[in-house]
Amino acid sequence: MYTDPIADFLTRVRNASRANHKVVEVPASNLKKEITKILFDQGYILSYKFEDTTVQGSIKIALKYDKETKEPVIRDIQRISKPGLRKYSGSSTLPRILNGLGCAIVSTSKGVMTGKKAKQLNVGGEVICYVY
Repeated sequence: MYTDPIADFLTRVRNASRANHKVVEVPASNLKKEITKILFDQGYILSYKFEDTTVQGSIKIALKYDKETKEPVIRDIQRISKPGLRKYSGSSTLPRILNGLGCAIVSTSKGVMTGKKAKQLNVGGEVICYVY
């Protein structure tokens, strides 16, 4: 058993992209589904599919690679707020990742969203991870 399922999710995606896998399968949860939707909307993954065949279900994620160089689109994905040390940020202090080229995923009172959208809605929250 693992104590941080979000870190496990991010690590599986990071390892699969570095190993040039086409698809990675992770156990599902509502937070993981929301993070997957954000990764798809931001263009970091090719597609995803939620499967509810087991009790918990799973998420199949098709990873995206650059056409010319065959490099993974996800250069790095880092867990920021951990179970032992939560990181919260107000709407005015939400981080910009790589001068706007990356994406911060934030869990707010209005749901899980990117840092840019949270800033527009003027809400802060827990900074889950950085993706670039």
